[in-house]
Amino acid sequence: MPVEPAVPVGTGGPVLVVNPGSSSLKLVVVGADDQVLVSETLGHRDGQVDVDAIDHLLDRLPEVAAAGVRVVHGGDRFRSPTVVDAAVLEALSEVSDLAPLHNPPALSALRSLASARPDLPLVACFDTAFHAGLPTAAATYALPYRWRTEWGIRRYGFHGLSHAYATRRAARLLRRPVAELALVTCHLGAGASLAAVDGGRSVDTTMGYTPMDGLVMATRSGSVDPGALLWVMRRHGVSPAELETTLDRRSGLAGLSGEPAGDLRAVLVSAEGVAAGAGFRSASRPSGTGGEEPGAGLDPDRARLAVDVYLHRLRAGIAAMVAALGRLDAVVFTGGVGEASPVVRSRTIGGLGFLGLRSTRRRTPPPGAMTTSPSRAEVPPRWWWRPVRTSRSPSRSARCSDRRRYTAHEPTGPCAGSGGAARVARTLRAHVPAPVADLGEVFAVLVDVAVVLDQLVA
Repeated sequence: MPVEPAVPVGTGGPVLVVNPGSSSLKLVVVGADDQVLVSETLGHRDGQVDVDAIDHLLDRLPEVAAAGVRVVHGGDRFRSPTVVDAAVLEALSEVSDLAPLHNPPALSALRSLASARPDLPLVACFDTAFHAGLPTAAATYALPYRWRTEWGIRRYGFHGLSHAYATRRAARLLRRPVAELALVTCHLGAGASLAAVDGGRSVDTTMGYTPMDGLVMATRSGSVDPGALLWVMRRHGVSPAELETTLDRRSGLAGLSGEPAGDLRAVLVSAEGVAAGAGFRSASRPSGTGGEEPGAGLDPDRARLAVDVYLHRLRAGIAAMVAALGRLDAVVFTGGVGEASPVVRSRTIGGLGFLGLRSTRRRTPPPGAMTTSPSRAEVPPRWWWRPVRTSRSPSRSARCSDRRRYTAHEPTGPCAGSGGAARVARTLRAHVPAPVADLGEVFAVLVDVAVVLDQLVA
């Protein structure tokens, strides 16, 4: 699925944006000029959202004319934003087990919204859609024919909404058409993935059939030899359910360092001191209880190993993405870690000098952007990171409408968002009054913000 131009938010009516996380449902009503009118969070139990709670909340919210709901996994069928009806809900229920932490609450939210407001147009926006057009060689596992054709085992890829926006935003910063660019986009948050993007199309990515594959993440293992997993099941009697829980919630940085949530800030502080954790927002989860400083109580040796493994896998992944591209114009960083950690960015790029990337940060760099100059390369590669923060006030969100203040040396700011919204906008136009259909960067306010990235397939 290629990147499409964003449709800027105009003066249309309010739109409800819904982001289902693993334990909560975030709802934001966005008005004209990206203004956040209301932001609410609802809990859910076992992936089920209370219809009465949704109905009560909608009664208190401004009247909305449409709703967009993020769905992590669209399976084989859903390759673009889709207007939701009964048949779509049934089809989504069949793929819920592919993303067990995120798809069930998304499906429950869609059903609750449809029940509470039957006339409200609903659009499902899929994290897998951006990668739907992966080349066959990149999407295919070396597995038996039946597994691939009848059971649908293939590489899907995730974080597509974020990778799509990062691609489009990088093109603006580089002042070049998307169609000309070869980019590696690095979505680094609690969940982490890379994408090789050639001319706006994803040609490779690190996550696979599920969001467990690829890079080391906060609590997810990333790629592991399947033979090792079979061995622990046979030798130690580990059940499939226990294995899934361990790989999904007890591995990654958490398993390596002992930090329960896999908070990279805490791990960096334990490994290298307070300065290494600089840049992370204050909402970063502390280690332990009672307001302890991040990293308190962690074993520094384990923390250093965790950082080393994290960076080793990250650098290797970027190099693999460049191999899939065959060329490189920029490496783009986004997400809670990609935004916040100069240690991660500089050490990642510092280990990729053979690609022609070399850090040349100014002594006092402009906020929100860094560049590299190549030691060798015809077209100088550049790497960028962009802050993505949820606006804490309507006025801050409203400032995002002044796109002129962003240049190649400034942060993209709180209006940075997910590229999938452009496709949502086109879908809504056929079903929603014209002013409301200008949904292009509504997801910019929620789907690709730091708070969401903490839970994004996160």
